[in-house]
Amino acid sequence: MDIALFSPSSLFAEEDRSSSDDDNSEAQQHFVERKHNFPGMDLTIREFSFHQLNANLLWPGTFAFADWLVQHRSCLQGRRIIELGSGTGALAIFLRKSFDVDITTSDYNDQEIEENIAYNCEANGIVPALPHLKHSWGDAFPNTSPGWDLVLASDILLYVKQYPNLIKTLSFLLKMCKLSESQSVNSKDEELSGEKLVRLPSPAFLMSWRRRIGKEDESQFFTGCKDAGLDVHHLGSRVYCIVPGKSTDGDTAELITAELNIALER
Repeated sequence: MDIALFSPSSLFAEEDRSSSDDDNSEAQQHFVERKHNFPGMDLTIREFSFHQLNANLLWPGTFAFADWLVQHRSCLQGRRIIELGSGTGALAIFLRKSFDVDITTSDYNDQEIEENIAYNCEANGIVPALPHLKHSWGDAFPNTSPGWDLVLASDILLYVKQYPNLIKTLSFLLKMCKLSESQSVNSKDEELSGEKLVRLPSPAFLMSWRRRIGKEDESQFFTGCKDAGLDVHHLGSRVYCIVPGKSTDGDTAELITAELNIALER
């Protein structure tokens, strides 16, 4: 069995592998540190020169999503966030440093990935490191009562055969989310602030990508989401919001779409 098929990060990295055909040993992992320009800051990120699970590089979708989130930062306010397919952890690190969000990284069950994310946290002044969760999409989720009301991901839709596993994990996170009292209070505070906010439903999955995939593959993912009882909403700029079929307060999916579209036009 090809282990890469079970890595969130491997869903978009296969064509970019940089290993040599002669390097088949289990030698010590090699890394490359690079400075990457994010909105308002530079981050030093250590990337794998090669990793068997392909959790090695930053992709364009990470930077595009960071730009979008800066412009729509109200999406993040008062949220407990988990990122799927975190890879190097760069997006989560940026969001913590920029907005002091409560965010957990996650990726395939691999110690080197977790250790590299921790390294990148420390290199960018985040000590202790962000909480990290090891999870293979489609497997039983480690936390039976998830409390993350916002799931983020970028560039994760390349491998079609992983769609059912991704949708299974998304369905669990979105349908089994248990909101705490403080999360409910935060939502009310946002409504009373008087600001023009993009108020996403709770819970919600927000994703962006810049990797090219076929229209049929893209349609297959969205159809799979709908078959699983999830609603898909395009927010523009190749950013999508996916939510359970009905919001927590009983609003219809059509009302959610209208609210998101009005907020984004402001």
